Amino acid sequence: MKPADNKATLSFSNGGPSVELPVYSGSVGPDVIDIRKLYAQTGMFTYDPGFMSTASCQSTITYIDGDKGELLYRGYPIEQLATQCDYLETCYLLLYGELPTPDQKAKFVQTVTMHTMVNEQMQFFLRGFRRDAHPMAVMTGLVGALSAFYHDSTDINNPEHREIAAIRLIAKMPTLVSMAYKYSAGQPYMYPKNSLSYTSNFMRMMFATPCEDYEPNDVLVRAMDRIFILHADHEQNASTSTVRLCGSSGTNPFAAIAAGVACLWGPAHGGANEAALNMLEDIQKMGGVAKIGEFVTKVKDKNSSVKLMGFGHRVYKNYDPRAKLMRETCHEVLAELGLQNDPLFKLAMALEKVALEDEYFVSRKLYPNVDFYSGIVQRAIGIPVSLFTAIFALARTVGWIAQLNEMISDPEYKIGRPRQLFTGSERREVKPIAQR
Repeated sequence: MKPADNKATLSFSNGGPSVELPVYSGSVGPDVIDIRKLYAQTGMFTYDPGFMSTASCQSTITYIDGDKGELLYRGYPIEQLATQCDYLETCYLLLYGELPTPDQKAKFVQTVTMHTMVNEQMQFFLRGFRRDAHPMAVMTGLVGALSAFYHDSTDINNPEHREIAAIRLIAKMPTLVSMAYKYSAGQPYMYPKNSLSYTSNFMRMMFATPCEDYEPNDVLVRAMDRIFILHADHEQNASTSTVRLCGSSGTNPFAAIAAGVACLWGPAHGGANEAALNMLEDIQKMGGVAKIGEFVTKVKDKNSSVKLMGFGHRVYKNYDPRAKLMRETCHEVLAELGLQNDPLFKLAMALEKVALEDEYFVSRKLYPNVDFYSGIVQRAIGIPVSLFTAIFALARTVGWIAQLNEMISDPEYKIGRPRQLFTGSERREVKPIAQR
């Protein structure tokens, strides 16, 4: 870490001695005050629920400037990566720090392709779930179970094991997601096809059957590949922090990623696009476009439980850069499929217009986020709403494993152990049961 030109001084109004704290500068973004010795110096902790002002690590992977609406993977703007690279190039970048040369890309693609199959016993594991189980419940189990099948890559402290686990996770996630879908649909599983690209292969495993093959549509494949790129990493979000915290205990990579899958399931995180589409369907049932005004009124009412899903973001105080790209993709996909007049899409565009023009939403910077558009795109492609978050997990896996590898390689890393402000009972004595 690079020391800043200044230091921070913490003083106390009760006359206690002041404490000098080091300040460090990143390559971009805010400086950080180093409070690692705060407890030793003062006997106090800091209090920061939700880690609103706390940097839990140093990282070189992803940078977000929420005020500017900027997202960089290893320094590259997401807008350029999403339009000039494919998902596996982005994976290589996140894992190794640089975009691949043609030879490096060819080797990486070949390596990933050769690991897309999963152990045959995995299908028997699937049979233990109910057919109507949520795909994220299934995925949490399947990803964690990988450690039971691949014993040669479970030592998180072994760089070679982490490398093998990274490739296996990236390669097998599309297979596992498609298996979870096929199981719920009562259809036979489709094996990977090595002649297809990563994303084409995923879509074929999703939509082909033994009696009818699936011919990948370039527009739809490009759209899905863009969804993967836009969701590949997003700095220290809830699921990434969960992966880091879980991995800090020394658990195996598959267990750490399974923890990330479980965290992603929440509607405030990875389940946001599912929640956004469910919201649109609820408005449609109310009466569609004609009822938008009534719906918006309920959203503004503080006493109402109605929420506007798919708008606003905790990090971005400007337009989500991923949303701009996903909006373009949304129009491309709907045009390709002839769904421009789809009632739900018309409703979405009408709601978008209201939110972008209404002072209530504009003043609160509640712009449409990536989840608002990605749900519409996936629905148009034919992906069931319940599978949206599983596809998010597929895309985010490379970010999780890159962050995990970075943490383990950091000589300063320690097992995660947050502190607390205790407000419960002070010490008291247990009375015999007859006296209670």
